[in-house]
Amino acid sequence: MVIVNRPTDFCFRLDLATGVPAYRQIIDQILGAIASGALQGGEQLPTVRQLAVDLSVNPNTVVRAYRELEIRGVLTTQQGIGTFVTAQQVRSDEAVRQRQLDQLVGDLLARTGAAGLTADEVLTRLQEFIADQRRP
Repeated sequence: MVIVNRPTDFCFRLDLATGVPAYRQIIDQILGAIASGALQGGEQLPTVRQLAVDLSVNPNTVVRAYRELEIRGVLTTQQGIGTFVTAQQVRSDEAVRQRQLDQLVGDLLARTGAAGLTADEVLTRLQEFIADQRRP
């Protein structure tokens, strides 16, 4: 597992043993940090090169993650300045958001059961994780 602390107190964590591609982990962590408030609109993310070095991944991995988030309207890149969390998040249709949430929760519960864990254990850890992300 690779952990990278940023000045904003947001911490990138890669666990290459999970089977989840590194670019997907980066995307999920940025989205999670935005949702939890650990990353705010206007905050600058590390450069592609710096994050690739910090996480020991190919720069194309970081480019892929940043590009996908740009397409979604979550990030914006200003040439020569950096990559930033967009100040105004584009909200999906509420029905789409609920469908996505249902899918994520279903996937999480399926993986929880397959790992021999209970939903209560995961809920407790999720609450701890959110609290850790919000700490200054």
